[in-house]
Amino acid sequence: MNEHAHSSPAAHASLRGYLTGFGLSVVLTALAFGLVMTGALASAQATAAVIVVLAVTQIVVHMVYFLHMSTRVEQGWAMMALIFTILMVFIGVAGSLWVMHHLNVNMMPGAR
Repeated sequence: MNEHAHSSPAAHASLRGYLTGFGLSVVLTALAFGLVMTGALASAQATAAVIVVLAVTQIVVHMVYFLHMSTRVEQGWAMMALIFTILMVFIGVAGSLWVMHHLNVNMMPGAR
């Protein structure tokens, strides 16, 4: 067996790392919940934009602290898979919104 297989720091997680990730996740979730429940921002669009930023931040927290993804050479394939997944999700969401917009414009001419 290769003695260097588990020698990298990212190979084993620490309790401190998990607790840090958990704490950040709880704070980000509480911020989003509090933002909606208190109505702290005047417009719904601003609230939605802040929630999207908090959601993306939480995704990054989960990837770093729980999935242990990094940009190291050993993690290169995982990073490439992540980039491909993000690209496919973006294409799917953007394409769906584009199709729904054009269906709304072309199928509901009197609703404008």
